[in-house]
Amino acid sequence: MFLYIKYMVSLRCKMVVKEELKKLGLHYVNVDLGTIEILGDITNFQRNALRKNLKRYGLELLDDKRKIIIEKIKSVITEMVHYSDELPKMNYSDYISEKLGYDYTYLANTFSEVKGITIQQFIILHKIERIKELLLYDELNLTEISYLLHYSSVSHLSNQFKKITGLTPSYYKKLKKKRLKNLEDL
Repeated sequence: MFLYIKYMVSLRCKMVVKEELKKLGLHYVNVDLGTIEILGDITNFQRNALRKNLKRYGLELLDDKRKIIIEKIKSVITEMVHYSDELPKMNYSDYISEKLGYDYTYLANTFSEVKGITIQQFIILHKIERIKELLLYDELNLTEISYLLHYSSVSHLSNQFKKITGLTPSYYKKLKKKRLKNLEDL
């Protein structure tokens, strides 16, 4: 059986969810960003207790099909941009569609209706947050970052970064302040 969790975007979230499952005596096969695969069924009491316990950590157990699809899309994008060593070589639309097993048009329309932005805009926001992280770590230069995140050029990366943040990447790097948004706020 699968359960879906909203706002589950980090390794710390996964640890919290595993601990809460353990407290309730629920055995899991896999805990991924936004998804839990548990062994057997879950009782209404366990479901309600899990919902209540997760809420204390800002996580939400989902039941609505559209919300579940949105969370799956967000999880695929978060994993793709923030936790993969390299972005996929194929179009993001093909990648997301293949990963989730749905037609991309359906996914895109559902996402836009619910979130009010396109999947592409959401990916750009995540890529900008990833660029901020990489700039603050100061391990890669802009050319390497643009290559890693599949920008056609440093100029393209810089223009998109400035459009979203109002700052050039170089100026942002000079500030050296952590300006990372919480992923769940995107």
